[in-house]
Amino acid sequence: MLELLSPAGSREALEAAVQNGADAVYLGFGDFNARRNARNFTEADFASAVSYCHLRGVKVYLTLNTLLTDRELPDAAQLASRASQLGADAALIQDLGVLRAVRQAAPDLPLHASTQMTVHSLDGVKLCADLGLKRAVLSRELPEKEIEYICTHSPIEIEVFGHGALCMCYSGQCYFSAVVGQRSGNRGLCAQPCRMKYGWGGKPDGYPLSLKDACLIDRLRSLRKMGVSCLKLEGRMKRAEYVAVITRIYAAVLKEDRLPTAQELQDLEAAFSREGFTQGYFDDKTGRDMFGVRPEKAPEPKELFAQARQTYVNQENPLVDVKFYAMARRGEPLQVGVEDEDGRVVTAAGSVPEAAINHPITAQQVEKQLSRTGGTPYRCLGTKALVEEGLSVPLSALNALRRQVLEELSAQRQALPRRQVGQFHPGARYENPEEPPALTVSVRRASQVSPELLRLDPAIVYIPAEELARHRSCLTGLGKNTAVGVILPRILWDRELPEVMEQLKTCRELGATEALVGTYGLLAPAKKLGYTLRGDYGLPVFNAQALKELKRLGLVSATASFELKLAQIRDMSKAIPVEALVYGRLPLMITQNCIIKNRSGRCACEGENILTDRKGERFPVVKAPGCRSEILNSKKLFLADKPDWRRCGLTYARLHFTTENPWECVQALERYLGKSQWAPAEFTRGLYYRGVE
Repeated sequence: MLELLSPAGSREALEAAVQNGADAVYLGFGDFNARRNARNFTEADFASAVSYCHLRGVKVYLTLNTLLTDRELPDAAQLASRASQLGADAALIQDLGVLRAVRQAAPDLPLHASTQMTVHSLDGVKLCADLGLKRAVLSRELPEKEIEYICTHSPIEIEVFGHGALCMCYSGQCYFSAVVGQRSGNRGLCAQPCRMKYGWGGKPDGYPLSLKDACLIDRLRSLRKMGVSCLKLEGRMKRAEYVAVITRIYAAVLKEDRLPTAQELQDLEAAFSREGFTQGYFDDKTGRDMFGVRPEKAPEPKELFAQARQTYVNQENPLVDVKFYAMARRGEPLQVGVEDEDGRVVTAAGSVPEAAINHPITAQQVEKQLSRTGGTPYRCLGTKALVEEGLSVPLSALNALRRQVLEELSAQRQALPRRQVGQFHPGARYENPEEPPALTVSVRRASQVSPELLRLDPAIVYIPAEELARHRSCLTGLGKNTAVGVILPRILWDRELPEVMEQLKTCRELGATEALVGTYGLLAPAKKLGYTLRGDYGLPVFNAQALKELKRLGLVSATASFELKLAQIRDMSKAIPVEALVYGRLPLMITQNCIIKNRSGRCACEGENILTDRKGERFPVVKAPGCRSEILNSKKLFLADKPDWRRCGLTYARLHFTTENPWECVQALERYLGKSQWAPAEFTRGLYYRGVE
């Protein structure tokens, strides 16, 4: 069965989803979810929502899919525990620290890997299974063949996005909103910078980052055949009528196992679209055709939405199939029973039937009376009555027994589960190291690793695996105090893995010992080749519990999120050594769509490509592994003249070189070593003093 999962950003949207055929809904309870601006549910609202849904056979998934600080974790753990007691069927998580806290506080609550975990490979899914997660929501960029391969070999359930807004960046890897506007998409407050105007050549005259919405309504048979467990509809910030429209259409197409009609396609587009829909990612055909914008004065589909409201406002559609049984015999109480689709059986007994004087009741009359379930969530699939001849049974008695068994059945369906209640314990606190951090450097190109740079003896020099394997001579002049690390791609599909594994083998032969890993799916492959595992910023560290979980996974160090303040990094208990970026252009987006090729119609990664926003800020766009694009911040992070980064318990401080030439790399490292007064012409302090919402 392909579960249909609908958004519930409000109680009205929840009812719209349920009454129109959703198998499950996802919603926020409190502030710890990726749509903090939605009308999230209070505890009383959540309890009522779970009761409403469970009565009608619909599951409820709690969204806990944001990065949380150490101060926020106790409240999040308590919230998860309460949600578990109230009957939540699962919770979606992004943060490994949240995973660890919820596992303690609500050990029986099933957990799903949110798309914010950037799971996009079989090894990533297997790691989710090792973490005890029951389902993984795959990155929306994956094409059909990649999804099919993962589903065929996955040990857990797989969920994919079927309809709704597409982020330009891989979910969980976007820092644009945070770095530019202090509103973190990883903490549920994305300001949607991808919907703004940008352009090339200094002219912000287009929308090169605004993708059309996805729509896989005509690919449901393929998804079901390949073994996808759940299809998610996006839209917790959308109005209830929108939820009703898209849920109704997807539910009908799924139930009837057919293609959508022309009218249904028209209704989906009328409900909301950005100049139509796209299946570009699913079809593995990226490009300019995937992009579109929402007209500023797009007309509201009043008639369509008015019809949608009629499906759920003061409306009870029969959703739960039941069967009735009855027995009327002389000298015995009247018996009525009901059985639901899950095998629950409820029976009730009435008074003893009397002998009929004029009109004895028949089995057909009993069956007809019991089948009258209008105004309830129940749909009568059939009745079976055994009635001896010559008996009189008041119809009112049958009505009363029917109501009685349905009320008891409803109580059973709404009964709260028996679940364990635990307590979150932060655990032992680790003291910060007293010595200042050792300097490491990471480069984007092998040419940035000059003999002059190596003579400055950075503790570790990180080089992309592809670059090191191709340019073996770049390590000429390497000192004995410098370890060599390879930077693994943050995004790597299964079909790309064999080539990268060959590169990693070559790098091992060249003396590389460290692997800087930015995706969960490459932890196991790198470990298999004997690399020492170090976490990059793609594996977000926002709290001490995440560090403990990464330690359990075999990492020897991790990179603190650059969305944290230095004070928060300082106060974090560090179970393993922590590294932080202290210099360089911060990454804002990594995109499957090559926006450089979209612009020029050809591959032109090696030249200068600058994206300009409406404020005149200039963002370099560079090539990422796999013909992807990476958008970098307009200004370089610079902290060399500030002492605070040396005092926040870091073991390593990294200079992150991207667009710099070899001379600039040397100048920056010398400054951080206290050997010069060099500084970039323009720079930023990042978020280390401002923080994010």
